[in-house]
Amino acid sequence: MNDGASANPVRGEAAIVAAGETLLLRPSFAALVAAEEELGPLFALVERAAEGQLRLAEIVTLFWHCLADRPEALTRERFGEAVAGQGFAAAMPALKTLLAQILQGR
Repeated sequence: MNDGASANPVRGEAAIVAAGETLLLRPSFAALVAAEEELGPLFALVERAAEGQLRLAEIVTLFWHCLADRPEALTRERFGEAVAGQGFAAAMPALKTLLAQILQGR
């Protein structure tokens, strides 16, 4: 389990609780490239978010690629179910942090 308190917002990191664990989301270059390969241009993703058109699958995909230390037993499907199970409101702080990182590019 990661310590969510170790998320460094200056680096664009965020924490999310999923499947009973606090997981660190780190939007590294490699993570964002992998997310972009699957989701398409990240700026378009940010635009869809601003328009309220972001889909749950897109949020889960972005989070999945940004997981810093993915627990071995955690599958993408289980992770998606955990994110969906806690609702959009619980995911919004982490999503906001990641989207800001995409725009700022620190």
